[in-house]
Parts: sequence; structure tokens; C-alpha cells
Amino acid sequence: MAAYPADLTRALFVTGLRNAHAVEQQALALMDRQLDRLVNYPEVSDHLRMHRGETEAQIARLDQILDQLQESHSGLKDTALSIMGNLAALGHSFAEDEILKNSFANYAFENFEVASYRSLLTVADAGNFAFAVPLLQTSLREEEAMASWVIENVPTLTLKYLSLKAGDQTAGR
Repeated sequence: MAAYPADLTRALFVTGLRNAHAVEQQALALMDRQLDRLVNYPEVSDHLRMHRGETEAQIARLDQILDQLQESHSGLKDTALSIMGNLAALGHSFAEDEILKNSFANYAFENFEVASYRSLLTVADAGNFAFAVPLLQTSLREEEAMASWVIENVPTLTLKYLSLKAGDQTAGR
């Protein structure tokens, strides 16, 4: 791998870590709003609760890496993206097929996080931040697993939505 200036890789790494931290805060907000509204989909609720715990651990890992670099997360980014997460979840709450829209958005969001962690791992390698690699790999595996679960369950959720709707039940959430 080519050598890059240490100050450049460090700056990109710290920025990426701060961005990932803020995105994880946004993920918490998204999941919390969805959990507040889920009624007919306990399988989704259970999985979101499990992933919420993983997300809290991911934030702790990012804090650990930032601490080792003698840096901190960006409170401004964390707050801004948390607000955006709340607003995004609120936007779907008006949709008749809220559960489906949330599932599609969750899949996109999880893949965004996967790409973020892959980028961070690339910069960690380029900048010789080996201490961070196992922590980032753990978070990457969790995000990949959640993305896989979401996409694998879209057909089941869609059919359950149709079934509830056909029975004149509340189907959207």
C-alpha cells in the first residue's frame, strides 16, 4: 500500500470516526422512534432492540478509538444527526405502509453504516491505526448482519402487512 502523509490519514480517520459516531446517534433515534410505534411486528421490535444494544456498543467502541487518539466525538454532529433521525422516522409515521417504508430505510441506512466502517478500516490500514481495526471489524460485522436480516425479512414483512390489511387490521405499524 502506498504511504500517505500521517497528518492527512489521521485527520481523515478522526473525521470519519466523528461522522460514524454521529451516524450511530442517528441510528439510535431512528430505532427509538420505530420501537415507540411498532404494534403488529414483534419480530422487528425484538431485532431492533437487539441492534440498539449493538449500536450502543458501537458508540462505545468509537469513543474508545477517539480516546486513544486523544480526540472526542462532535457533539454538534451527534445532535444534528439525532434530530435528523427523529424527523426521518416521523416522516414515515404518516404512511399507511409505515412498516415497509421503515424497512426499506433501515436497509439503506445499514448499508450506509457498512460502507462507513469499511472506509474507516481502509484508513486505519493506510494510517497504521492497527489498534482500531478489531473494534471497527466488530462493528462492521454487526452492521452487515443487521443489513442482511432486514433485506431477508422484507418478503415476510410484506406478506404480513398484506395479511393484516386484508383482515382490516392495523397493518402499517
